[in-house]
Amino acid sequence: MTFVPHASDEALVRRALEVAAVAPHTGDVPIGAVVVDADGRELAVACNAREATADPTAHAEVLALRAAAAKRGEWRLEGCTLAVTVEPCTMCAGAIGLARVTRVVFGAWEPRTGAVGSLWDVLRDRRLNHRPEVVGGVLADECAALMESFFTTHR
Repeated sequence: MTFVPHASDEALVRRALEVAAVAPHTGDVPIGAVVVDADGRELAVACNAREATADPTAHAEVLALRAAAAKRGEWRLEGCTLAVTVEPCTMCAGAIGLARVTRVVFGAWEPRTGAVGSLWDVLRDRRLNHRPEVVGGVLADECAALMESFFTTHR
């Protein structure tokens, strides 16, 4: 099932790109995430911090979900949208589903590890009780260019 992007999706991914730009300064892969509530108010932003924190779970999505839940004072993020620069992995897709996020918007597809339509489609698995709306490929070229630039200079 394919969903049509909202007018604000591009702005959300642009915000995630701004946040992602912080990650390379710590040696982390430049992935950024933003969580907004149903009214479009920003609840949290985060970039990858695995290298900076020596935490294998410190992906941008997980960190943003944690911060948004803390700000709301509850773990259920119903009504919220998570925007991220790169298609979430299986760990992040699981966290998104468990947090009950309503929408996921992402930029670049990730054919090697993507779990929201590329390699796997965790979030739209009909066996799960919560399946958020997923919109992929928003500003895909810009998001992919950021990743390509990082990997040509860091690895």
